Amino acid sequence: METRSTAWQTALTVLQEVTPPFVPEGAHAMTVVIEYPPGDPGAPPHRHSGPAFGYVLEGEMRFELEGEPERVFTAGDVFWEPGGDVIHYQDGNNRDDVPLRFTVTMLCAPDQEMFTLVPEEELAQRKDRRAPRS
Repeated sequence: METRSTAWQTALTVLQEVTPPFVPEGAHAMTVVIEYPPGDPGAPPHRHSGPAFGYVLEGEMRFELEGEPERVFTAGDVFWEPGGDVIHYQDGNNRDDVPLRFTVTMLCAPDQEMFTLVPEEELAQRKDRRAPRS
């Protein structure tokens, strides 16, 4: 008789469960790994066409979304952003002595880029939406 494993019964750990504000009609999913060297500021302000869900693999990430205070996530932390019109200001390495690695799964709207830089003019127009910085 074949022995079956029971490990699957306790193998799952829920890290995050959220209800995104929208999922674009016809969206496709993309999972990526981002790696920044020590001290790297990360991507310039940008937005995603759909919601994004991430997990910090190693290091510390400085994370800031429009209207929310800056936060730091460490290895094992999860994060998400709604996508759409929300500006993602920061995703850089918070440490100057270790690399940062994180994975993100994004739901991308059809016929739109997964990642779009926000022009300086728009940042200036929306500066009142950015949370106060210390």
